[in-house]
Amino acid sequence: MDCLFCKILEKEIPADVIYEDDRAIAFRDINPQAPFHALVIPRRHIHSLNELTTEDRETVGHLVLVAAKLAEEHGFAADGYRTLLNCNSHGGQTVFHIHLHVLGGKPMGWPPYAETLKTPV
Repeated sequence: MDCLFCKILEKEIPADVIYEDDRAIAFRDINPQAPFHALVIPRRHIHSLNELTTEDRETVGHLVLVAAKLAEEHGFAADGYRTLLNCNSHGGQTVFHIHLHVLGGKPMGWPPYAETLKTPV
């Protein structure tokens, strides 16, 4: 399998890992969009949200719990943060192994893409 995140899991590619357990790991995004930007991924390869089954409920729930833990540990849980799951190319997914973005440390605009619009929302 030629999956970037699977290669990170296998330690074939280095990453700045900030959390790890038997079901998931989290590492800093190499192109951060906020002062804190991490990706939380399951150890099991799941191509996209479209491939999730009812058996994956625990996995996805665990990713969200890890995100909340990271927000608390890094001091921005009380102020707030953004989590984001992209699905397929039109949804902005560029690595096809599900991953939860966790962004914090600054106020986030709404909608998430507002800064790219030519006219204010």
